[in-house]
Amino acid sequence: MPNRERVESFIKLVVQGEYVEAIEKFYTEDASMQENQEPPRKGIRLLVAGEEKALSSVKEIRTLAAKSFLIDGDRVAINWLFQITVPDGRSFQQDEIAYQVWRGDKIVEEQFYYDPGQRKPA
Repeated sequence: MPNRERVESFIKLVVQGEYVEAIEKFYTEDASMQENQEPPRKGIRLLVAGEEKALSSVKEIRTLAAKSFLIDGDRVAINWLFQITVPDGRSFQQDEIAYQVWRGDKIVEEQFYYDPGQRKPA
């Protein structure tokens, strides 16, 4: 079960833009990630590859804030706010909830909940 310090360390790494490093440091080898109701991606290698692919498809992504987070035993919910700039320079904000299940001090399952409609660059 994660403690507050561990979750805050994870949040700090993501806010610093160290997305791949956060996966490598804070996820189990058999971890899964899921976008809304899409099928989950499983295994840390696939998660890292997916993150690298997502990062290469945008000009810039910045984590503006972890608006709040909650810890309940081995469950953590984080409300993220991202500013994403696409290659042509247009950008959008994505407000999402990451719902995580932790095993010890690492994430074993994560599902992201967000409105896909906000992903339209202005």
